[in-house]
Amino acid sequence: MAFENMLADLAARRTAALAMGGERKLQERRARGLLDARARVDALLDPGSFLETGLFAAAERAEQRARTPADGKIAGFGKIDGRPVGVVSNDFTVMGASSSRINSKKMGHVKAVAERRKFPMIFLGESTGARMPDIMGAKGIGGGDNSGTRYLRTRAAPWVSAVLGPCYGSSSWYAALSDFVVMRKGAVMAVASPRLTSLATSEQVDEQELGGWQLHARTTGLVDLVVDTDAEALTAARRFLSYLPSHAGEAPPIAPVPEGSDDAAAELARIVPAARTQVYDVRRVIAAIADRDSVFDIKARYGRSVATALARIDGRSVGFIANNPQVKGGAIDVDACDKATSFLVLCDSFNIPIILLVDQPGFLVGVQGEARKAVGKVMNWMNALALVTVPRFSIVLRKSYGQAHLNMGGAGNADEAAAWTTAEVSFMEPEFGAAIVHGVSRDGDPAAFAAALADMTRETSAYDLAAIFGAQAVIDPRETRGWLRDMLAVRELRPTHGVGRHLMAHWPTSF
Repeated sequence: MAFENMLADLAARRTAALAMGGERKLQERRARGLLDARARVDALLDPGSFLETGLFAAAERAEQRARTPADGKIAGFGKIDGRPVGVVSNDFTVMGASSSRINSKKMGHVKAVAERRKFPMIFLGESTGARMPDIMGAKGIGGGDNSGTRYLRTRAAPWVSAVLGPCYGSSSWYAALSDFVVMRKGAVMAVASPRLTSLATSEQVDEQELGGWQLHARTTGLVDLVVDTDAEALTAARRFLSYLPSHAGEAPPIAPVPEGSDDAAAELARIVPAARTQVYDVRRVIAAIADRDSVFDIKARYGRSVATALARIDGRSVGFIANNPQVKGGAIDVDACDKATSFLVLCDSFNIPIILLVDQPGFLVGVQGEARKAVGKVMNWMNALALVTVPRFSIVLRKSYGQAHLNMGGAGNADEAAAWTTAEVSFMEPEFGAAIVHGVSRDGDPAAFAAALADMTRETSAYDLAAIFGAQAVIDPRETRGWLRDMLAVRELRPTHGVGRHLMAHWPTSF
């Protein structure tokens, strides 16, 4: 009988812990179209795969224990597409999912297991930040995790964060440290809440201006994808991980090739106008080269003159960095530099070959860019490109000018280079070269300008580039997918089974 009483007590305690902050709070969330912390875990993971740790954890203060089931953070292990992952889901119905010494130990435990056993970590963010008054005083602020590694990223395995509500403190920290961040519209990510910020600055602060999706997707670049619902965010997290290996020591998984994936490449010569001044959306080019429906845009709203995307060719994961003439004529600004550098680090860290599609007039020059460290950003990109140890492929579609030619893989900065028949390579736009070198203008002296322009356009063709072995092939645009497929096979990292050297594993996640 005593044993039965203990089992009954266990069942009652489980029921209380699983009830989270109570039915009233859960109903309020459902009425707003929001999933609760446990429903998010269920939607994220393969059915029946969640193994919880710390269900009976509670607040450190005795008076709070009865009202802090699981201490406000759901933590444990599960599977996505049959592969193991670690997950922490913030339960906003319990003290705003505020961070405490106890739930931080839970998070640390799951992170440590994921680090040692080499599988991804997923953080489902929604929290008010540190729990007060627990954190006040020397003991509160100085008595926590003293390992010095709480915020260390070695990229041993992927990290994913979903910003699904107010995210202050640790929820925002882990988002900034993650390899992929998806944000639901209406959520907020900031160092501190609008209330605290208002007290500190003596100004009223709007939460969306402080840390809404438009700020982070368009201005800071901290958010990679914006969605409308919790369900879409969790689906995006699953999809992102499908391109990556479970850990840095293995190659990405190979997916089935959808039927008809070779068909769209026949349209490439029609998608891209031959005239270098006519615009087009390079994302259509990526879609035509990649396996059907395999393109997954990263930071689509940020640094838009460069497109970055994960995709597949012949079932194998690849990363595209492509100039987009539809935005700023393809001129590369400071944000685009940060975006490209960040993507290089991601791909190299997780053994994903890199494809650079080139159609750019150079870097966007000006006072504003220089004030934002344009010189440093350009060299960050070059440094990252030099540290890449996965295969790098560069294809010049049309124009490629100046230092940016090197940043986009030219002059030996890619392992294999090709050029479309429409390619044109030089130091700068020929019209600018004519004006600078010869001091003439089209309006001032049309005949002299025409002669100067002819001088500036000599030996700039795809064949001139191939003649100096600056490109290993000149190809018909329609051959692009086939050339890449063949070269991916040639350049496969056979001795290491597809695994690179990860020279940028400790590169900052934001810089």
